[in-house]
Amino acid sequence: LVSIDGLPAAVPGSGRMPVLDAIAREGVQAAWLTPSYPTLTFPNHYTLATGLRPDRHGIVNNNINDAVLGRYVSKQASARDGRWYGGEPIWATLQRQGGIAATMFWPGSEAEIAGQRPRYWKPFDGTLPVDARVDQVLAWLDLPPAQRPRLLTLYLEQYDVAAHASGTRSQPAMQALAVVDAGLARLRDGLRARGLDDDVDLIVLSDHGMSDVRNEDVRYLDDLVPADAMDVESVGQMAWLSARPGREADVERALLRRHDHFECWRKAETPANWHFGRNPRIPPIICQADDGWRVWLHRWPTPTTLKGEHGFAPEDVGMRAVFTAVGPSFRAGVRLQAFDNVDVYPLLARLLRVTPAPNAGDIAPLLPALKDAR
Repeated sequence: LVSIDGLPAAVPGSGRMPVLDAIAREGVQAAWLTPSYPTLTFPNHYTLATGLRPDRHGIVNNNINDAVLGRYVSKQASARDGRWYGGEPIWATLQRQGGIAATMFWPGSEAEIAGQRPRYWKPFDGTLPVDARVDQVLAWLDLPPAQRPRLLTLYLEQYDVAAHASGTRSQPAMQALAVVDAGLARLRDGLRARGLDDDVDLIVLSDHGMSDVRNEDVRYLDDLVPADAMDVESVGQMAWLSARPGREADVERALLRRHDHFECWRKAETPANWHFGRNPRIPPIICQADDGWRVWLHRWPTPTTLKGEHGFAPEDVGMRAVFTAVGPSFRAGVRLQAFDNVDVYPLLARLLRVTPAPNAGDIAPLLPALKDAR
């Protein structure tokens, strides 16, 4: 299971990643994979692993406040605290039923969850080259049968990092695509060299897409309501906030409606297709920017150059993610309709022949892709 962070659905078949194009052509490609809300890295990777929406598994943002646990920050020690994570990730499902899992990075895999850690795992290291990550996956496949994992994950963030820094079609972003594609080639060559083509299913997907945002395309919350009337947890593509005591009516009157290039809701009244708004870790008011815009505060510096961003509504075209697959379980040359990313977990459970934990996914959209489609 390979994740290319931030890869838009339009990339496979575009010629920019020939190896990924070949995987899609030889096997299965979905029109797109619909991410869960919010379209951020940690919430969606953990949704892919559990088949639960962020509102249910609790990783509702990359950075979270909790009344009991305090502050969760995705790149700090709190991300290794299993108390933050609800549901059961696929590596725990597999190992609880006697299998072995290995994670070459995956958000959530550094914590003990549901009583399990992957048998083999590595703490995230963004400086580790793609080739070294691939070589570790292949080394795990070289283990004796009794020690060999049946599930292996590989996380590649290079495109996401480059696109954030300088735009989705910038030279660094295109170079990152080339580096990642070369890693896919190394992985496929390694599988062939080991005679594993007929034994390994390879799924390559992404957590969300990416859109360009110009520095001038910004709207300010404190143009509508005084900054001292609210506590703002985050700004950007989403602004999450609560009114200060006694200011609730003022803040709601000013914000709860459609604005120029963004909209705000009480958390329980967000669009139904987001499946979002019940978790206590979500603040009372959610403001969502239109694709290509930001919601900000005047006191915080804004970016000065074009940047790639995600975090927009999952129905926005730019947020569409990738799903491709090839291997002995998959039919050749199949094109699937778009499906939700919660459906990946029941697919993984089926491929691994384990009983899935309770989840929100549905295997039905993927049955046309499977040789054994009963």
